Amino acid sequence: MQPLPGGYELRSAMLDDLVGVAATLLADDLADVGESHFDADYVRDQWSAPGVAPSEDGWVATDPNGSIIAHALVSPDGEGKLKSWGVVHPEHRGLGIGSALLDRMEARASERLRGLPGAVLHTAVTDTNTAGTALVRSHGFAHVRTFRHLRIDLDGSPRDPVDPPPGIEIGGIEPERDLRWVHAIFVEAFSGEWGYRVVPFDEWVGNEVEVPSFDPGLWLLATEGDEAVGALTGVAWGDRGWVGELGVLAPWRGRGIASALLRRAFAAFASRGLPRVMLNVDSENSTGAVRLYEGVGMRTARAWHVYEKRVV
Repeated sequence: MQPLPGGYELRSAMLDDLVGVAATLLADDLADVGESHFDADYVRDQWSAPGVAPSEDGWVATDPNGSIIAHALVSPDGEGKLKSWGVVHPEHRGLGIGSALLDRMEARASERLRGLPGAVLHTAVTDTNTAGTALVRSHGFAHVRTFRHLRIDLDGSPRDPVDPPPGIEIGGIEPERDLRWVHAIFVEAFSGEWGYRVVPFDEWVGNEVEVPSFDPGLWLLATEGDEAVGALTGVAWGDRGWVGELGVLAPWRGRGIASALLRRAFAAFASRGLPRVMLNVDSENSTGAVRLYEGVGMRTARAWHVYEKRVV
């Protein structure tokens, strides 16, 4: 493993590290894209995901004063696949800390995936982070996809939701009744997209519902009669709303249901006093998702690349 400079230490992550990790993420965001995208709520959800044990799958680096200045995490993403990300405070870059974290993530991936044929580790790097890109490439990772974070700024006043198309109703969810409908919509809507796998219902619930930030008041369901035809999940992390998943069943596409769901979500976030809404989208999505989001006023806030490496 890459040695750290004198006085720096690398150790397993603990729940007490949450505030320090969030501060590092904030500094990284401000340096790379000029605004904050992630916070303690985001990290808490990442650490709470099924199959993630922060003490085994997460690490922090501290400086000679004991302050957290870097963090990395690996988490499951289906059979034979792990995803990962790492961040180093901009004032402590160029010291080999990112390389040490990447070594640790790769070692953990080998522990978790050893013996599985075709096992891979994915890692994410912001497109403006040229040093991070050079680092992962030097470790044998190859670029496989680019994603974008899109954003819309809300003006701080309540928004009137757009009426759905004729015959369609959009409302909130009742979890005990509707979660299986929502899951089924996403399974059908996302099939065929790059990297998508069918996530079993119980695992999906663990990822999306059994996390600290789950708020059914930010989830929406579109129906036609007794048929559930579209759904949207939302979450509030810090001072912004995030659209998690959005899907409409194929026979109902092209009628404006997705844009109506988005605008209804914007109204819900605005009612909470949140100043902006964001989402993550595959830049090469073949369903026209980017055009849909831009059509409702969202614009690119940042881009990030996914790199892949076989695990041996």
